[in-house]
Amino acid sequence: MLLLVLALGCLAGAAYFIGELATAPARERATSVRRAATYGRFRARTGALERESLRDRALVPLSQSLAGLVLKLNPRSTSESVALKLQAAGLGQKVTPTGFLAIKGVFSLCAAGLALVLIGSAGSAGLMFGLFLVLVGFFGPDYLVSIYARRRREQIRAALPDALDLLAVSVEAGLGLDGAIAKLTDHMEGPLADEFALTLSEMRIGESRADALKRLGERADTPEVTAFTRSIIQADQLGTSLGRILRVQAADTRLRRQAAAEERAMKAPIKMLFPTVLFIFPAMFLVILGPAILNIDELF
Repeated sequence: MLLLVLALGCLAGAAYFIGELATAPARERATSVRRAATYGRFRARTGALERESLRDRALVPLSQSLAGLVLKLNPRSTSESVALKLQAAGLGQKVTPTGFLAIKGVFSLCAAGLALVLIGSAGSAGLMFGLFLVLVGFFGPDYLVSIYARRRREQIRAALPDALDLLAVSVEAGLGLDGAIAKLTDHMEGPLADEFALTLSEMRIGESRADALKRLGERADTPEVTAFTRSIIQADQLGTSLGRILRVQAADTRLRRQAAAEERAMKAPIKMLFPTVLFIFPAMFLVILGPAILNIDELF
């Protein structure tokens, strides 16, 4: 009973922290809009201090402390590397590095509490299972982020040839690279379109095209996008035709995608061998040899 109550409490605490972190950007925007809407209407009283909310007084310092503890436990990890991982997974706008590290800390503490209860009740078996829970709580969020990042990279690779064809058609029709990217963001959806939209926004606020494209390659973290950005930067520096380069890049990217699909197809039989041996062959042997085994008594 105590274990169930502790598990429910840990689950409720984790859900509360996740909800607070997920709704933090929306609440900040709402606060900014409300502050701007009421600006100048009221006169602040002399000596009156704005009362801080519970989130500002307790949750933010607690999340920062948990993030610092997680960074101390894993010195190889930094806030910058965590930010790059979140950007690669498409979570950079939803979860901050501090919030992600705090989530890891909460899961690890909950797992450690369950481990202590299991050690007191189950002994050595509880110790092993408790250590497994602690490892899952600490490394589980990183594994989920890596899964999201891998899936996002596959989506970017799949959409890149069509995007390059659209860019090439737009450039050959007389548009500049900025206009072609704007046309792409209007007619395409998905992670690649979001990355191009962010690159276009960076160029519009004054960033150089080379720096914006370099950051695009770093965020996408795929060889195809990196090769595309390098070729566009080189063409921009040398003054060569963008349309021809985009056509070549689109054809090369499509060939790479076809080669990757053929590689997966060649790996499929090997991957199917193990479930076939473990699950299908025993059933076949049971159906084929079962009647013969049952008739052995009649033969003797």
